[in-house]
Amino acid sequence: MDDAVHFIYKTVTHPTFWVTAVAWLSADLLKVILLKWKHGVLDWRRFFGTGGMPSSHSAFIAALTTCIGISEGFFSAVFGLAVGVTILTGVDAAGLRRSAGFQAEVLNQIVADIYKDRPVKPPRVKEHLGHTVAQVLAGIAVGVSMAFLLYPAKAPVPAPGAVSVSIPASK
Repeated sequence: MDDAVHFIYKTVTHPTFWVTAVAWLSADLLKVILLKWKHGVLDWRRFFGTGGMPSSHSAFIAALTTCIGISEGFFSAVFGLAVGVTILTGVDAAGLRRSAGFQAEVLNQIVADIYKDRPVKPPRVKEHLGHTVAQVLAGIAVGVSMAFLLYPAKAPVPAPGAVSVSIPASK
């Protein structure tokens, strides 16, 4: 049991965990604020919903990728892997999930037409699924910004074979 508690503690206190969480929550909060500013509607369901400006999934994965770059190096294999996952997430959000959202709109209209004069109406299919490219890029900007602003800076690691010179402190 102590190992599980230790693992959970180390996970939730790791900078990468909380920076990515802040990026995700910031993007979701921005959705609510932008909706209020643009349409005058304060809709907290958008905080928990998919779709919209900016993409919180893109903010999360971009923050994660940037944290990996900061901690492991921007030329490391794990950073390259994270960039690939970031690209995949953005393409999925702007491609497949956006197309599924368009299909949901059409399906809802067809069902509404079929059930127009009936007393029982089936539930609507969720339409806000994907993102525009601008929403994905805005999410990436939020994630990268949060990572650079919040991830703790660490001392640069000298390159292999580099000569390290230490200067004694003066008295």
